[in-house]
Amino acid sequence: TVSVQLAQVKRVILVLSGKGGVGKSTVSVQLALGLSMKGFKVGILDVDLCGPSVPRMLGVESSAVHQCDDGWVPVQVTPNLCVMSIAFLLETRQDAVVWRGPKKTSMIKQFINDVRWGELDFLVIDTPPGTSDEHMSVLENLAHVNPEGAVLVTTPQEVAVADVRKEIDFCVKTKMPILGIVENMSGFVCPHCAECSNLFATGGGESLAAQFKLQFLGRIPIEPRLAQALEAGKNFLTEFPESQAAVACRGICDLLLSPPPAAP
Repeated sequence: TVSVQLAQVKRVILVLSGKGGVGKSTVSVQLALGLSMKGFKVGILDVDLCGPSVPRMLGVESSAVHQCDDGWVPVQVTPNLCVMSIAFLLETRQDAVVWRGPKKTSMIKQFINDVRWGELDFLVIDTPPGTSDEHMSVLENLAHVNPEGAVLVTTPQEVAVADVRKEIDFCVKTKMPILGIVENMSGFVCPHCAECSNLFATGGGESLAAQFKLQFLGRIPIEPRLAQALEAGKNFLTEFPESQAAVACRGICDLLLSPPPAAP
């Protein structure tokens, strides 16, 4: 049951966005890595069933999931970090998951009910874009766990910010606490001079947080080395610890570990 498999998980954090392509998986992976590097035991659950990318980003795409008497055993990335994803159940990276809603719902229920997470300080759940079946399935199956809340990811442009407003409404309607907003792809860091230039608009995530009186967790710039590390399955935070994106990711982890700011 959920209560048994998640009984030793202290804090559950969902990573959400109303918009696709804003970097939810990137943020989820950096959060999980950053928290695990601080000594916490962290699990990451990839429920993006049609576009599972977390295992590749963590360099464990070729690993296999094993079963024990208690259910599935998540793949161990480091001594402090484990992951579960449908990608481990597919034969190749090119295999498409062509499922209707009920089968997706069943798979998510199985991921939450039948994965032996063991003792964790954090379980980070990477979700697909939107506010549909997958999200409702996750919340229904976590109802008895009381997730700590959601981290909302946006990019600076108004098109993305508008969709994240819908995600805020989703959280309000489902009584999901919002831990804060991350503005991803906020500026481009030149690989030669390290100057950060705003390719798109800037400040969309921060202004959205101010509008709804939410915590602004920080900006993560576009940094070519981050994309390269993710594609190669390397830990960006240890490979380039002084980079602007790494500093931003560590700052977001620090804010999530800090007491929430007092309501205005």
